[in-house]
Amino acid sequence: MSTVAPSPAELREQVNAFLVHEADLADRHRYDDWLALWSPDGIYWVPCNEDDYDPARHVSIIYDDYGRLEERCFRLNSEAAHSQDPPSRLCRVIGNEHVSHDLVGDVRVRANMILVEVRSGEKNVYGARLEYMLLPEGDSFKIRQKKVVLLDNDEPLGNLTFLL
Repeated sequence: MSTVAPSPAELREQVNAFLVHEADLADRHRYDDWLALWSPDGIYWVPCNEDDYDPARHVSIIYDDYGRLEERCFRLNSEAAHSQDPPSRLCRVIGNEHVSHDLVGDVRVRANMILVEVRSGEKNVYGARLEYMLLPEGDSFKIRQKKVVLLDNDEPLGNLTFLL
């Protein structure tokens, strides 16, 4: 039995639902469920000072492979995450998705994000451009790469110990 590829509109709907679900898990600190969205070869990258460079040769705010993501989620789930005591209250909006396929079948997504974080009486607003490489899996996806390009990645940033 052959699988029928979704139409562009259906694919965009599926991607939107996935991104909203991922954002909701991060906002509600459901770290294990968030980690389950990732492919074992996943990369989580937040560049510093520039939007695009070789992360093996330049400093990044975050550059985690799957093993480091596991450690990050383990720490955030534990009482050892003193920088998240009390935990940040988070609310993010994802929009303006642009969805395309690459040559190997991954789904490439560009989107925008506004994230509001409130912690210990301080409010921070982060704007970012998101770039995803998603691996289709059934009628959902696994994250192969997530790149978060903060609009102010060349400015001093505060406590970014939550999930972007």
